Amino acid sequence: MKLTIKEVFERKKPLICYFMAGYPNIHDSLDTARLMIRSGADILEVGIPFSDPVADGTTIQVAHEVALKNGVTPINVFWITKQLKERFPYIPLIAMTYYNPIFVMGEEKFCKIAKESGIDGFIVPDLPPEEAGNFKKIANSYELDVIFLLAPTSDEKRIKLVTEISDSFIYYVSLTGITGARDTLPWEELESKVNQIKRFTEKPVAVGFGVSKKEHSRRLAKIADGVIVGSAIVRLQGKRDMMGIDSLVRELKEGIKEA
Repeated sequence: MKLTIKEVFERKKPLICYFMAGYPNIHDSLDTARLMIRSGADILEVGIPFSDPVADGTTIQVAHEVALKNGVTPINVFWITKQLKERFPYIPLIAMTYYNPIFVMGEEKFCKIAKESGIDGFIVPDLPPEEAGNFKKIANSYELDVIFLLAPTSDEKRIKLVTEISDSFIYYVSLTGITGARDTLPWEELESKVNQIKRFTEKPVAVGFGVSKKEHSRRLAKIADGVIVGSAIVRLQGKRDMMGIDSLVRELKEGIKEA
């Protein structure tokens, strides 16, 4: 049974797992995605490699570089997502991309191919909501969600804008700066900010950046509506450490259930 992103959030507090498509190669990245689903991931974020990933830390930057050296294009990424959707129709797939690949292909064509390839939505970190109107209109016409980010620095005006325009959920970035696994997170500030966001919307708020252990997912699930993990997965992905990926996903999932 196929599920939308919204339907997954209505059923549970999902574990959202990011992986870089084409890293360390196409087939290994597909194996990583399949494994994460079997280990408990509820939604997958699929990284599309780009040459200037400004929001990403060193771990994911390296993954971008290796995938690009492998010649991985958005079309290759959509081949991966098509395989995943055919095998796991109940797992929503969110393409995480920068705007340049969308612009180069053309917004309409990009959305059309993405939809045909099993994508359910987009996260585009360098596309501000003020400039996203046309892309969001086209994406929504293909029943594709566009999810926007909020950060600790977001003021009330920005929170209002993002909560209005973001589809299915709000992606809250737990830390200022770039992605990367952390030992600890700013729990009090995080809880305060999530509560502030929730005053403006009934849409779910999922938290990412820095998540790397069971304690994180357990504490986050008490604060937020979903938990996002990225760099910790990609680090293991680069080592082809399938046992490590399986263990991490299961631990994070267990933390959510305990909460």
